[in-house]
Amino acid sequence: MDIPNLRWWGWGTLDQTYSLENRPRLWPTLRQWLALPEDISHTPPVLLEDIDLRPPRLNDADLAALRKVAGEDAVRVDRLSRVEHAFGKSYRDLVRVRAGVVPNPPDAVVYPSDESQVAALLAWAADRDVAVVPFGGGSSVLGGVEPEPGPRPVISLDMARMDRVLSVDHVSWTARIQAGATGPEVEAQLNAQGFTLGHFPQSFEFSTLGGWIATRAAGQASTGYGKIEDMTQAVRMVSPQGILDTRDAPATATGPSLLQLLVGSEGLFGVITEATVRIHPKPQVQDYRGFLFRSLEDGLATLRDLLQGGPRPTVARLSDAAETAGFAMLARKHGGLKGLADVAAEAYLGMRGHSLTGGSCVLILGYDGDVKATQRAWKQAAPVCKAHGGLAVGRSVGESWKRERFAQPYLRDILLGAGVLVDTLETATSWTNLLRLYGAMTEALRSAIRDTDGGPGYVMTHVSHVYEWGASLYSTFLGRQVRGEEEQQWWAIKRATTEAILSAGGTLSHHHGIGRDHASWFEREVGPLGVEAFRAVKRTLDPAGILNPGILLPQGR
Repeated sequence: MDIPNLRWWGWGTLDQTYSLENRPRLWPTLRQWLALPEDISHTPPVLLEDIDLRPPRLNDADLAALRKVAGEDAVRVDRLSRVEHAFGKSYRDLVRVRAGVVPNPPDAVVYPSDESQVAALLAWAADRDVAVVPFGGGSSVLGGVEPEPGPRPVISLDMARMDRVLSVDHVSWTARIQAGATGPEVEAQLNAQGFTLGHFPQSFEFSTLGGWIATRAAGQASTGYGKIEDMTQAVRMVSPQGILDTRDAPATATGPSLLQLLVGSEGLFGVITEATVRIHPKPQVQDYRGFLFRSLEDGLATLRDLLQGGPRPTVARLSDAAETAGFAMLARKHGGLKGLADVAAEAYLGMRGHSLTGGSCVLILGYDGDVKATQRAWKQAAPVCKAHGGLAVGRSVGESWKRERFAQPYLRDILLGAGVLVDTLETATSWTNLLRLYGAMTEALRSAIRDTDGGPGYVMTHVSHVYEWGASLYSTFLGRQVRGEEEQQWWAIKRATTEAILSAGGTLSHHHGIGRDHASWFEREVGPLGVEAFRAVKRTLDPAGILNPGILLPQGR
């Protein structure tokens, strides 16, 4: 990414953080949940200049050739650029980079300005057996942008300069957008013409259209607007063998979908340069409200009724009791979710049979649209919530969630510095299987944290992407880091829980993709013949195997 002031060792920019001011419950609660010591020491990341970084393996002639293609200022080999492009933003990535362990940095970072430069760079790389890692926002949490270990030189192909909305079709409600546009760039350019894409992942500020498409991403408003594959109508991709340009049409019956083969391909087959996406009129209002339920089952029944019988919400985020208690822990003294945690409010909730720390589950429910349509939706939705025992707790809860939804990754940096293991896992399944999967996933996480000397640990889960046929599960887990063994500890938890998810009928990934971290389980998801079919496509489009080696498909070029 070409954003100044980025944290090379963490999330976002150096001028932003997760404010702990007026959050008196945070550290006392974490000490209780995780059995942390009273005196918590905070370890800063190493200095950039202290990282033992491997010298670039491209010679002067190679760098001159790259500059001839992309321009003098578009090829970077400085320490900061190479470290920024060596990892994504997963727990494993941040643990290593904070410690100064950067084993596989790219040898150069290249910023193409147009599609012809992308094609020329791939041709150059294929001719010289140089690996190419397409790089959008670098927010991957599954090892999707880390270069492959080994002797082959690697360039990171950063798409940040291809960031424009090329055209907007006001009649058809579609837009052609370059792949390097970040969430704010997409929305600013569309909003200026009265539209929105409606894709708001937690990484919104620092992720790109191309990255969303490459990983089949889902935004926090996916229940209303759909996942990125629902929004993507056509894709243009440059492969080492030529350009793939899918038909711009709302639907087609011309054989298997080439479009859907490219969506989710994670840079394995080519570099996405632009896409035609389905857009919507910018909503007049976003009316998000909170409800409390006495059990997770009651909340799930509400969501199922809303999805199967309507009105379908734009945003639906149901937290289990543990995550609801987490909201109380993070709440400020006054306002929104924190307001619910005030003494008077807690007393009122107790009289109504609810407790933020004693088993209640909070639902954030929202509708986007024009004023009248939104009002009609709430007239239908509120009684559905009430029928399942939901207690309305107001718009302030929804507004509080909206204010802080993009800030929470900054809290992870603070926790990592305090020796706290914190990461997420996500999956999806049918309504029939959802509670079974929830139990297997959360119990596996708790057991694995204990088994790896992470202390009692804490696991909190929410449902945030909901369909007529089922829903996703997204768990955040915390424990004590084992100093010096942080990566091994994380891998043990990851393996145990992933096995539990697959055994309980969950999908390997609902919206984070496969990357390097999930590659060893990919065959469990698609079968051995499915893996061979994907390998055949890889051989056709990238016969030299230069694109993102080691990603998605394990052990093979």
